Amino acid sequence: MYHSVGDCSDDPYRITVAPERLEQQFAWLHRRGLRGVAVRELLAARARGEDRDLVGLTFDDGYADFLENALPALRRWNCGATLFLLPGQLDAVNSWDPLGPRKPLLGADGIRRAAAAGVEIGSHGLTHTDLTKADDATLRAEVTNSRVLLEELTGAPVDGFCYPYGTVDSRVVAAVRKAGYGYACAIDPGPLSGPHALPRLHIGQNDTAWRLALKYRLHRLRRGPAQGV
Repeated sequence: MYHSVGDCSDDPYRITVAPERLEQQFAWLHRRGLRGVAVRELLAARARGEDRDLVGLTFDDGYADFLENALPALRRWNCGATLFLLPGQLDAVNSWDPLGPRKPLLGADGIRRAAAAGVEIGSHGLTHTDLTKADDATLRAEVTNSRVLLEELTGAPVDGFCYPYGTVDSRVVAAVRKAGYGYACAIDPGPLSGPHALPRLHIGQNDTAWRLALKYRLHRLRRGPAQGV
């Protein structure tokens, strides 16, 4: 799980990875015979029993620096990825982070460029709202309308959803499933783990080779495979 790729000198939420660090992390995957792919591709490969050498890569929020800094690295390392976007925040900034810094988000043209480059487009809701605190009408709008807008924008189906802040409960999972998403990503959903609450591992600027190795092992031990996937 990645977010922004750029200058991380002011990064109170630890959501940013420098381009140079991203290259090192992709090189770490390559040395181990692993290749990053979109979540949709990973799940399809798993269904065929062919996912052993694949790792799902996700980028949350749709920061504008994805095109300049992340996409070229993905191409260099022959990797795919899923970009989870907020169609209610086009050309906006990450206003949900009160401590800043303010980072620009992709607009419609940037999203189309990412999709044209082969990046899987997924929904992150409309406005980066904690869905576990939303009323039923807001929950439906965030889950359903975001998908409709992204499909209109890209002309392609949107199969994946990503829970803002990683917060999730059974009501929210049910709403995402009812909206027709094939899968959804969380962070550490505990007993809700499954196709619509996939656990992910946060990767940050401090994750050098030894930390990546340790995180990878602990993630597998602590969270295990999602049931039903």
